Amino acid sequence: MNKLIIIVVVGLLAIIVGSNSLYVVKETERAVKLRFGRLLDTDLQPGLHVKLPIADEIKKFDSRVLTLDALPESFFTVQKKRLIVDSFAKWRIADVDTYYRITGGNESVAMNRLANRVNDGLRNQFGTRTLHEVVSGERDQLMAHIKSDLNDTVRETLGIEVVDVRVKRIDLPSEVSDPVFSRMKAEREKEARELRSKGLEEAEKIRSSAEREKTILEAEAYSAAELARGEGDAQAAATYAAAYSKDAEFYSFVRSLNAYRSTFQNKGDVMLLDPQSDFFKYLNDSNAGR
Repeated sequence: MNKLIIIVVVGLLAIIVGSNSLYVVKETERAVKLRFGRLLDTDLQPGLHVKLPIADEIKKFDSRVLTLDALPESFFTVQKKRLIVDSFAKWRIADVDTYYRITGGNESVAMNRLANRVNDGLRNQFGTRTLHEVVSGERDQLMAHIKSDLNDTVRETLGIEVVDVRVKRIDLPSEVSDPVFSRMKAEREKEARELRSKGLEEAEKIRSSAEREKTILEAEAYSAAELARGEGDAQAAATYAAAYSKDAEFYSFVRSLNAYRSTFQNKGDVMLLDPQSDFFKYLNDSNAGR
């Protein structure tokens, strides 16, 4: 019985010692080993490791890219224009030894110190540029300079690497934004008036050109129609003359018939004529002209 108790106790002690002697560093972690509070190893690779129970302590840190979302800050351009800038930075641990010695492995401490340096970098870069340059003209170049300047210092002083710095939003203070917006509105309205004036001018030119072209086309069409009508009348007259010259009496007879048809078309009409008039020439004598 005593042997069994001893075996159980020894087994439990072995399990406790084993669990306190082994540790795992994940792929997404960086770690340092402390022995009695003194930094012993700062280059612990991912995997299973052994440590001395009680004597050794393992500190683990997140090695992934982290985000620093800074609070909006006021910066002045080279024109002394105040801007409210909202920015963020992406960073990760580059030197575990320096990172632990400077920050004690406290992520919030690293965030605060990095935020101060990011603000200093933005202030320096904004102070050498105009409002247009920082808003649209040189935004990418400005961010690249800030990132380069930060990495020249934070790698040595904080043991971290700045992956990227970006500006989310740039606002004008309320005392400046209203006049700026009013000026922008006035400029846009002026530009709109100029465009409308040019549009009306072009419309009048197009309308005048269309009216002139219409008048020319109508005149040419009328001239062509009159010419065709004249040619038709001339051809009809020539045809009539040719026909008349072949049989003048027949032509006179046809004309009389047409005259009778037109005269007696309305039954209510009354005519007073001499019966011996030439009008009744072919009615009085069917052999007239023969």
